[in-house]
Amino acid sequence: MVTIKVLFFATLKERAGAREKYIEIPDSVRIQDLKNLLGHQNPGLAPLLNSALASINREFAFDDDLVPAGAEVAFFPPVSGGSDAPTIYVITEEPLDIDQLLSQITLPTTGAACVFTGLVRAITRRDDPHETVFLEYETYQSMAEVKMRQVAEEIRQRWPAVEGIAVVQRIGKLYPGTPTVLIACTAAHRDTGIFEAARYGIDRLKEIVPVWKKEVGLHGQTWVEGDYFPTEIDLTQPRKGAGEG
Repeated sequence: MVTIKVLFFATLKERAGAREKYIEIPDSVRIQDLKNLLGHQNPGLAPLLNSALASINREFAFDDDLVPAGAEVAFFPPVSGGSDAPTIYVITEEPLDIDQLLSQITLPTTGAACVFTGLVRAITRRDDPHETVFLEYETYQSMAEVKMRQVAEEIRQRWPAVEGIAVVQRIGKLYPGTPTVLIACTAAHRDTGIFEAARYGIDRLKEIVPVWKKEVGLHGQTWVEGDYFPTEIDLTQPRKGAGEG
């Protein structure tokens, strides 16, 4: 057994009833194992842990990362973008309300918005022509939320004039004509890069956010997979020693 320090912030702190705890865990425990242990000890905390971000010794950590002896592990919700830079990244089974989402990323200085939404297509004519009855979306939610936040941060780095950003993905069974994903960027003017920013957002989401879809048609069903393999540059925090040697 090894001893670690666990920190909780914001809503997780309230559910845990404490800001920090020292606990004993078996050796070779991963972040997901620790989440399961903490959720078992405090069932009220379990739902929040599923979507919480994690860090080990003040570096972002993922569910498969091992927790070393003596580590300081923190759990916290996605960081707020602040009222001057509203950022939304959401995974939901509910219908997308574009007006409501736009209102959340609109500031008094906002004069332009670029919104991209993907829809379930009933008939595909390009590449492999076929008809679709419905799509079923699945996601690795805790990781997907981290990577959606990364997409928003990358947009801000490349287009500083962007004011608000929304990255929203629907999951579950969706029928033709239904919006499945939304990328929205707002800015003071239309010539500030928001068209390019929104295009970058959807392309980047397709690369690094773990979302999959099963396509069900008249002649069977299949999981649709991409062909992008992430590299070191796609990590939110490069691994120590990466690129060395």
